[in-house]
Amino acid sequence: MSRAAILRGLVQDAPVIAPSILKVDYGNLHREVQLLERGGATVLHLDVMDGHFVPNLSYGPAVIESWRKLTDLPFDAHLMISDPARYLDSYLAAGCDSLTVHIEAVPEPQRLLRDIRDAGRLAGIALNPGTPVERIRAVLEYCDIVLVMSVEPGFGGQKFMPIALEKLKELRSLLPPEVLLSVDGGIGPATIVNAAKAGATMFVAGSSIFDTPDYGAALRQLADTARSAVSPSARQ
Repeated sequence: MSRAAILRGLVQDAPVIAPSILKVDYGNLHREVQLLERGGATVLHLDVMDGHFVPNLSYGPAVIESWRKLTDLPFDAHLMISDPARYLDSYLAAGCDSLTVHIEAVPEPQRLLRDIRDAGRLAGIALNPGTPVERIRAVLEYCDIVLVMSVEPGFGGQKFMPIALEKLKELRSLLPPEVLLSVDGGIGPATIVNAAKAGATMFVAGSSIFDTPDYGAALRQLADTARSAVSPSARQ
């Protein structure tokens, strides 16, 4: 599928709920992916951590490549790594459909974002809770996804940090509708309301999906809650 087709599909599906594979049962990954597909997931979020940019360590291109055989769902790779340009070709070859890098790791990411787009994939930029929006303003034109961290990156199960809401509002005012504004960290039925009202269109969720007995019901609840938060009746 082309970059344009993937982006168009995700924008049309908004609000997009992106299950974070960091929280799956890795011993039963094939079954987990099947449950997500049956439950209506349209994208899978891959948290890639190197033990350097963030203190935790997850998985790399070889593991992702093996997962690629399990599903045709788009892979949304969040590269929480120190030198993403060095490993770009490996993640492209592994089958990632979108690649988001951190402004804190790549202070001048224009070339890398262009390289990702030139490879036919979605390019994204992420910023940590302590990083102001001003740091990424100059590169927004190169992005298909902008990811606001609502927790400190590197660990699952953290509480949503309200500082993300002002950033989402500011970024939504700067971005065209065809750019996905994503939020990652502490997303559940309670926090997704204000995140949606602030302008987010893509919501990375872990515990609020994988700690429930029915992934499909959790996905639907999150999407319906986000949709209701921005409906005309909700704004009245």
